[in-house]
Amino acid sequence: MKVLYTIALWLFTTVAMAAEVVWIDVRTAQEYQSGHKEGAVNIPFDVIGQRIGELELDKDTPINLYCRSGRRAGVAEDTLESMGYSQVRNIGGLSDALKYQEKK
Repeated sequence: MKVLYTIALWLFTTVAMAAEVVWIDVRTAQEYQSGHKEGAVNIPFDVIGQRIGELELDKDTPINLYCRSGRRAGVAEDTLESMGYSQVRNIGGLSDALKYQEKK
């Protein structure tokens, strides 16, 4: 399982470097598995401070966060901003993230 996670993380990081915005689903792994925005990586809000480094992002990389309602994304946003990430945005819930995708 750890090998699959490492491969998935490597693939996501490679894609994220080519993309303009990184999408992070801050819900639990179970919620993520039940449905998520295409291209989003799952880092639960309560461990985002410890795990954000795995993505090897610049501090000025645009990061969009979402959860179920926006509350956990807000906590994650505060955490990342306190760590020096300058372009973090709380999109709200999964439905908001999917609508945001449709508008682009």
